[in-house]
Parts: sequence; structure tokens; C-alpha cells
Amino acid sequence: MNFAQKTALLASSILLAASPAFADVKAGVDAWERGDYPTAVKEWRPIAIKGDPDAQFNLAQAYRFGRGVDIDMKQAEDWYRKAANQGHFQAEDNLGLIMFQNGDRQNAMPVIERSAARGDPRAQYVLGTALYNGDHMKQDWVRAYALMTRASAAGLPRASASLAQLDQYIPLDQRQKGLAMARNLELAGARPQLPPVSPTKAPVRATPLPSVISETQIPASVMSASKKQPRPQPTVLETDDFTTKPVNAGPIWRVQLGAFGDPAKAKALWLGLSNRVTVLSNFQPSYVKAGPITRLQAGPLTSRSAAEKLCSSVTSKGNACLVVAP
Repeated sequence: MNFAQKTALLASSILLAASPAFADVKAGVDAWERGDYPTAVKEWRPIAIKGDPDAQFNLAQAYRFGRGVDIDMKQAEDWYRKAANQGHFQAEDNLGLIMFQNGDRQNAMPVIERSAARGDPRAQYVLGTALYNGDHMKQDWVRAYALMTRASAAGLPRASASLAQLDQYIPLDQRQKGLAMARNLELAGARPQLPPVSPTKAPVRATPLPSVISETQIPASVMSASKKQPRPQPTVLETDDFTTKPVNAGPIWRVQLGAFGDPAKAKALWLGLSNRVTVLSNFQPSYVKAGPITRLQAGPLTSRSAAEKLCSSVTSKGNACLVVAP
């Protein structure tokens, strides 16, 4: 994933009960995929006003990326909040990040904490940085290292770069405790397994977490400075366009990446692929048992075309990939 704003909407794993509103949400999704953004917004707005959380989430995304409407981060935040208040987890994940980006960082942190607990790597990266620097919360290097490790294991390049910096600044005993905490988070969230790690670098004098990218690449609203010394802040990460689809109650597609007699090999493949094919970090792995065979699948995706696009990215790295229909 990179920091550039993408031009489409996030995929969702949420399955909704059938309702009259679904047809309008689906109509908006179809219009969006045709590139007819104004019609998509027109379809979503009335049912978003009536309280449909998927429509509210989609409308928030439209305002965030300026598709069918002018970019309006405040409107985006408001619609994310409406959907999040109804239990829409993806909306809450984006709400915390956009609150942070909009400058409401103190209030954003509890929201980001909940997203991090659910395993969102962007939230883990932002929260890990805040815990390391002691920004808006008590400094906790063990937890910071654990969260940054999880975000890195999920394939977030910025987290991997920051983790390498933390290896220099956090003492060995705290890094070891952080790794143990990260593994507990991994088990709790069924995230990709971590490779064996034996931190050996001697800690040096602690300094604020270095910036991963130059200031010219970070929006001014995301940067802040302490009166004592500069303290680079985490940027709000955008998602890759493989998962930027509007949510709807349609069928859930997946891709199959391999099948193994040894489940450990399936997990090892996920770890390797998610590091090499960064777009996979936007999806959840599934280890599907079929007799003695464990099939490694990833998803969810909202259409065959999205699944085929993901497979194309995977096969370009030399790994087999099959589209799995609902």
C-alpha cells in the first residue's frame, strides 16, 4: 500500500440481510463500476439518509476521494461516523484514520485502538507510532513494537520500515516482550504467522520514531511538531485499488493461492506472498479444510472481475492463483 489517495472504494466482507434498500445500494455499485460516479452518489444518498450503513459508508468514500461530489473530508467523516455508529466496522476503521488526518487526534486514538484490536494494519501502524512517541497516550514501547510487528507482518511497507528503526531504539528485552505480545495478537486475530525473529542489535539512545517518507510527500494536515524537537507522525494510509470497491450485499468471491497436506505450509505461503504481493495485505487469509488438504484462500472480493484482477497480480509474481466463486 502507498500513501497516495486512490480513486475507488473499499471492498466489504459484511453480508446484509435482504431489504428494499439493497437494490439501490447495488444500483449505485453498478454505476460506480461503470465510472458513472454522480449516479452512484444519487443512488446512495437517499438510502444513506434513511440510515442504510453500507450506503453511508459508500457516500463517505465518495466524499473522501471526490468521485461524483467535491472532496469534502468533513462530510466524509460525518458519513463514516453514521455508519460506524451502526456497527459498520470498515466505516469505524476509516473514521479513526480520517479523524486523525483531520486533526482531531486525541479523539481519534480510541477509535484507532478499536480498529487495531480488530487487526487493521493501518490502525496498528498509527497506534504503534503514537505509543512509541507517547503522543496522545502513555508511552509503551512493548506494545508499540508488538503493533508495528503485526502491521509489518500484514505486509504494510511503512510499518516494516518503521519496525527496522524501532529495532535500533528499543532495548532487547522490550523487543522480546513485544514479539511475544505480537504472537498473542496473531493468535487472537488469525493474522499471518510471523517469521522467527531474534533481535540482536544493541539499543542506542532513544529518539522519536523517524519519518518513513519525506515531508514533501506527507500532507501538511498530517504533520506536527513538538516545541522541544520534531516528532514525525504516522500518515493516514490509503488502501490499494484492488480493494477499493463500494460495499454491497452481493456474493463474496475469493481467490485460491495453493493447497497443501501440511497446514503449516499454507500459512508459510501466505506469509511469503503477502510480503511479495503487497495488495494481499488488504485481504484476510482463509485456511479451508477439504479432507487432509488445507486450501489457502484470500478475500473477500465483490465480483469475479475483482478476483481476476487480484489473481493477475499474484500470478505476476510467479504463484498460481484460481478464482473461487461464491
